[in-house]
Amino acid sequence: MKKYRRLFLCLATAMLVLTSAISMPSPVYAANDTQALNWYVKRNAEHTLPKLEPQFSFISEHEAYYGDKRAAESGDKVIYLTFDAGYENGNIERILNTLKKHNAPAAFFVLENLVVRNTELVKRMADEGHLICNHTKNHPDMTKITDKNKFGLQLSALSDIIKEKCGVECAKFYRPPEGKFSEQNLRFAKELGYKTVFWSFAYADWDNNRQPSREDAIKKILENAHPGEIMLLHPTSKTNADILDEILTALKNDGYRFASLTEL
Repeated sequence: MKKYRRLFLCLATAMLVLTSAISMPSPVYAANDTQALNWYVKRNAEHTLPKLEPQFSFISEHEAYYGDKRAAESGDKVIYLTFDAGYENGNIERILNTLKKHNAPAAFFVLENLVVRNTELVKRMADEGHLICNHTKNHPDMTKITDKNKFGLQLSALSDIIKEKCGVECAKFYRPPEGKFSEQNLRFAKELGYKTVFWSFAYADWDNNRQPSREDAIKKILENAHPGEIMLLHPTSKTNADILDEILTALKNDGYRFASLTEL
């Protein structure tokens, strides 16, 4: 009798454990990755891809890039030209003219304002082989958006207006406004089918009232060129529009080539 009692207790316990396991909800992982971060890299004069800062070590887990590591390791002298473009002031057209002259592909991370106000210019970008990429609808601080649906709306609203106005698809590359991001942001972007693109070189070219001198800009850009570089420039910069032809010529003479982000 005791034997059957023990067997019954064992069976009852097993059923209880199994029932509990079946009725337990799927695990929900807490979003403890909302800390706001500001992207940066430390330049070096060695013409090599800057080292990734330790606090950003997680970015590769979310299909985020700041340079082409394969090119950096192999010495492939490729540079990815990227431009953050929110409005036109006459310099974006000049930038496009120079890119066309050098047959150099680029990625333009645009905002709704440019797409709506300068539709033909954005169409030209696409027609000339450049990628039209996502810089959000209106440039908010994305680290303050912790709801995936609201995060996605910033990207989908822009991609929809690009399709509507220009008749082209927004490339699935995303750049956080001002380089502000969180790990949660990167995860959201990946889940929405985007690859986040930072940069391995940038400089203070965005303030039209405080433009760098031609000489200083050329020196800084060329001294920091490196294989696998993702270069960030602002195409509204008069200095950039003035020097881009000279920069691209010098880089090509030094053995560099320019590639689309799709090569990443």
